[in-house]
Amino acid sequence: MLAAERHRKIIEKLEQLGAVKVSELSEQFQVTEKTVREDLEKLEEKGLLKRTHGGAVLEQGGEDSLYPLQFPNSKHQQEKTAIALLALTCIEPNDIIALDAGSTTLEMAKRLPNMPVTVLTNDLLIIRELTAKDQVRLVIPGGYRHNNLLIGAESQEWISRLNVHKLFLSTTGIHLEYGLTIFTEELTKLKKLYMENAKTVYCLADHSKFDKGALITFAGLEEIDCIITDEGIEADVAAKYEALDIRMLKAPLPDHAKRNKGKV
Repeated sequence: MLAAERHRKIIEKLEQLGAVKVSELSEQFQVTEKTVREDLEKLEEKGLLKRTHGGAVLEQGGEDSLYPLQFPNSKHQQEKTAIALLALTCIEPNDIIALDAGSTTLEMAKRLPNMPVTVLTNDLLIIRELTAKDQVRLVIPGGYRHNNLLIGAESQEWISRLNVHKLFLSTTGIHLEYGLTIFTEELTKLKKLYMENAKTVYCLADHSKFDKGALITFAGLEEIDCIITDEGIEADVAAKYEALDIRMLKAPLPDHAKRNKGKV
């Protein structure tokens, strides 16, 4: 079993149980305990778990949950709200948009005015927010429920026939070398399909996601048209991505949020 697959299964088990033991993982994966401890060390470096004597526990409040929408992620909430508000200014009446699953796109749905616009999404939390807005035409692909998402091969085939003006894309990490990354293979196909059928791709990423890489790359930076982040991003970090000729929009933050940036 490849290391990336072990890492995915470790995070999945932590999501289910809250804790894992080195001895049990060693037996499950048929690798040495030394290899398991190295796996846990790498995952701890990414802030995904906390090592304990003989095992590890789930890092509560971590940004990179395997199933981040089972309980909407509230970390960096002020930044996500600011990004959502800025992203909404990119939407015009009668646009056809796609909202990828994510906590920032959920904020967009909550704050989207009741206006004539078509929204494609497979996120059940976003769907719930938009059903009350009678001017919003909601397009929901079929499939089966996986946590708060609808996924399935048939729905993906149907999406390939749609014309999307603007896609608002979520990501776990954004990195110069690894591109846009997430942890679950099941979500990569749908993200790629959204991108293939969108004229303009906006990537929504708060400042904490830059220079971070998750397990699976689903897109290169050259595939996106615009990054919408918050002004909490460090100037030297922003400069690296802007040098790639990617348009970057920075959402203003409240003064108290600026003062608290970097504090736990």
